[in-house]
Amino acid sequence: MKPGRFRLLGLLLVLCSSSGLAEQVEVRVKGDFPGLQENAEAFIGEVEGRSAANLRRYASTAVDQASKALRALGYYNPVVEWQVEEGEGDKPALLSLEITPGDPVRIKSRTVEIRGPAASDPGFSDDFPVHPAEGDILNHGDYTSLRNTFQTRARARGYFDGQYVTHTLEVDPEALTAAIVLVFESGERYQLGDVTFEEGHWFESDLLRRYVTFEPGIPYHADEIAKLNSDLLGSGYFSGVDIDASPRSADDGVIPVGVGLTRRDRRSIATGLGFSTDVGPRFRGTWREHWINPMGHSRGAETELSAPRQNVSGWYELPLDPPMTDSIRLTAGYQHEDIENVESELLTFGQQWQHQFDNGWLQVLSMRWEGEQFNIGDDEKGTSRLLLPGIGYSKLHADSPLDPSRGYRLQFDLSGAHRAALSSVDVLHVNAIAKGLITLGGNHRFLTRFQFGGIATNRFEDVPPSLRFFAGGDQSVRGYGYQTLSPENDNGVPVGGRFMMAGSAEYQYQFADNWRAAMFVDHGNAINDLLDPLATGAGVGIRWISPLGPLRLDIAKGLNPEFGGEWRIHFSMGPEL
Repeated sequence: MKPGRFRLLGLLLVLCSSSGLAEQVEVRVKGDFPGLQENAEAFIGEVEGRSAANLRRYASTAVDQASKALRALGYYNPVVEWQVEEGEGDKPALLSLEITPGDPVRIKSRTVEIRGPAASDPGFSDDFPVHPAEGDILNHGDYTSLRNTFQTRARARGYFDGQYVTHTLEVDPEALTAAIVLVFESGERYQLGDVTFEEGHWFESDLLRRYVTFEPGIPYHADEIAKLNSDLLGSGYFSGVDIDASPRSADDGVIPVGVGLTRRDRRSIATGLGFSTDVGPRFRGTWREHWINPMGHSRGAETELSAPRQNVSGWYELPLDPPMTDSIRLTAGYQHEDIENVESELLTFGQQWQHQFDNGWLQVLSMRWEGEQFNIGDDEKGTSRLLLPGIGYSKLHADSPLDPSRGYRLQFDLSGAHRAALSSVDVLHVNAIAKGLITLGGNHRFLTRFQFGGIATNRFEDVPPSLRFFAGGDQSVRGYGYQTLSPENDNGVPVGGRFMMAGSAEYQYQFADNWRAAMFVDHGNAINDLLDPLATGAGVGIRWISPLGPLRLDIAKGLNPEFGGEWRIHFSMGPEL
């Protein structure tokens, strides 16, 4: 069956339930024509609670509906025979329709012509629907889709005066042929004019103008209006955005753009509970002041509390140009952590400058000061003070933010400190992550992950635990405890490694809507020498795609008992890229 038939059938099935057909109407189509039968059932709809006499009176209507259903898919000369079986006891009467489709109508000729400026506009004229093509069985859904393409593209690309010169579908049921003629005159393309913001928005006009990414005089495109609407809503300043870019307001083909804005509540608070096998139950709370002044500055505070880790942080953000992606953020935070006999208290102050390039890469330049007190198994105690300039690049490409079917994430971070610049140790810290996802055949998903990190320093024992590498856990090497994979001291306490290498390969099979089974292998370790052995874990799991994102439950076996490998259950949630 052709794609247009599926679209027509899908629409009909939504409009007309056929759940009652098995009771009092039975449709049988001779030959292998499942699409015809389903369409006929959808046209007839639900029939129940009728006597045999009533079904006989209804038979002509059912025959007419079945004939219309077949005509919609190109079969204009069906033979429909019917009979009514009397009901017995609890068994209701049954109307049976037996349909012989006959030969279909095929497309004899197709003429599609675009006149006017749109003929030389590739965005309008390219990639028109291929079907219905000459030789195809006539499908009215395909024809309607083709005809609507002209009007849809005209509205999207600003050809508001466009109209059909001719739009005909001539069907000759006796000759079993159909001829399509569609001639569209586009008229001139409209332009976008100046953008004005209605009074009462409170913000500086310069800030709002930075959300406008098009210049007055460019050809109209609905995507530009949609992007402006999305960017203003995504700013966090507004609860409502109303954009008026109607062609009725045009002056000599130029459409002025008027924007009405409704400010959101100034402050918001959010709390949430979560769980993972790495840290157990956790509480998260955020407070945010979405706008402080007319320049669009904002600030907020966050806290996350779990048994092994507690932190609180605050930030102050200044929007740059463009404000959708570029900003300066000042930060401060405190964190206490006690994991596998490694205890630390970390105080941070910093600044980040974020900028996104046109190719989608996000650059973050940072400068942060860290003061950390740490105690590793009562064997290694210390205090570090580091001034860490840093640079990071990342890129995320995915076809869906919640549950992508394909995409990738790349991330690279570099930071360092020197004793000559307010630091207690020389250190260079590098971390790189790559993730990939591809789906084949609709149900078969393949995920890969690779991480590499390294530390260059003249005194590793003075490097605080927050900069050392640890592996193991839900997001690292499954089958091992959280942050238990690392070099150990003489007392068997993990002290962190100079390097991190970890990779994962996972296969998922979708066996039901929003449910997937998974098989995976993880391989990695935190090490002091690149030739040190790595640990391997393997297992199976299940995925539920919740409204908030994927939830993962895994049973993994660590294959290296010398590293603490054992059977473990892992539960986590969050995006896969």
